[in-house]
Amino acid sequence: MDKISKSLSKLTPKEQKQVKSILARLNRGDKSGLDIKKLKGREDIFRIRKGNIRIIYKTDKKSIFVLAIERRNDTTYSF
Repeated sequence: MDKISKSLSKLTPKEQKQVKSILARLNRGDKSGLDIKKLKGREDIFRIRKGNIRIIYKTDKKSIFVLAIERRNDTTYSF
């Protein structure tokens, strides 16, 4: 089981549905209405906030790579 699947399994079914919906929108390029912010000191890493859940991802010219899906805590942004 990879890191992202493991992170998703720790969420409630409602949260899993929300995260999957957000990831599908992101994959389609539909960023409207999402709370997206670029992380300080990084040009290619962003976070999406949905309640207390954070989806951290990296972009390049053609792809999106999900780095983490976590509930917000002291270690969420330490990678």
